[in-house]
Amino acid sequence: MRSGKSIPRAALVVTLALFVNGCQGRQQPTANGLTPVRLQLDWYPQPEHGGFYAAQSLGYYKAEGLDVTILPLPQYGSVAQLVSTGKADFGLGSSDQILEWDSNGLPLLAVAATMQHDPQAVMVHKDSSIRTFNDLEGHTVAAQPGAVWLKFVISRFHLHNVRQIPATLSIANFLADPGYVQQIFITSEPFFARQAGADVRTLLISSSGYDPYRVQFTTRGFAAQHPDVVAKFVRASIRGWQQYLHDPAPTNALLLTLNPALNPAQVAYTAEALRDGGFIDGGDSRSAQTGRMTASRWTESYEQLNSLDILDGPLEPSIAYSLQFAQ
Repeated sequence: MRSGKSIPRAALVVTLALFVNGCQGRQQPTANGLTPVRLQLDWYPQPEHGGFYAAQSLGYYKAEGLDVTILPLPQYGSVAQLVSTGKADFGLGSSDQILEWDSNGLPLLAVAATMQHDPQAVMVHKDSSIRTFNDLEGHTVAAQPGAVWLKFVISRFHLHNVRQIPATLSIANFLADPGYVQQIFITSEPFFARQAGADVRTLLISSSGYDPYRVQFTTRGFAAQHPDVVAKFVRASIRGWQQYLHDPAPTNALLLTLNPALNPAQVAYTAEALRDGGFIDGGDSRSAQTGRMTASRWTESYEQLNSLDILDGPLEPSIAYSLQFAQ
């Protein structure tokens, strides 16, 4: 995940220091018998990581016998490389990324869903003529380089005249141009846009039919050698996310101390958007779906990527995930 603001220099220094400290090789069991585990985030601390910080601060990992270190992503870092080379035990990504990385030869395995649905969206001004994905025809979209979702949308809706430009971590261009179309996280950029006085509308990318999970992953080798550690980590993380959805305030206060770029209003907005959008639990009021995945969703994602020629080679999608840890 990432914020609508750039990282302050102080936050970057902290991030890099945490990363260096976390990459000195696997630690030996601690004196109190806890198993050391390193979780590599996909950005610096955000409410979108709230469940993991809740599990850590409330002692859920410790109760499972784990000593979990949460590592912010260093500048130019790759979660896939850090996990696949053993510099972290678990990482955060998305199910489409796992399939693509595995097709590239990385032995990665998704073990639980962090989010049932991806909070990425398209943001437009309230008066924009764009109300459906069909309406993107003839428009320029600011999207992340290589955005697979946009390739899917162009293919599915038979669009012929959509221009892509690189998205930035700023909404400055959006605010200056009433016709601007920007890829965003619905949990972040709308807050900043509205704070700046803009009226906005959003289209969730998942509503287009392109709907990957956000996942927790490890390597196939680590899961085979340490299935008990994986099960404990997943179980405590799910418990952390359930608690965060129920009462995010204590963890939000912690996040504000870890990330100087955040502010209380933004953090509260993001936590509320995660809960009300059903991104973590799929909209299940009992939170019973938290962490769970299905083979059918993975197969659908694989078929979408395959049809777009995204994958580097043949791949049996079932090697990219395990359903045994989040039940």
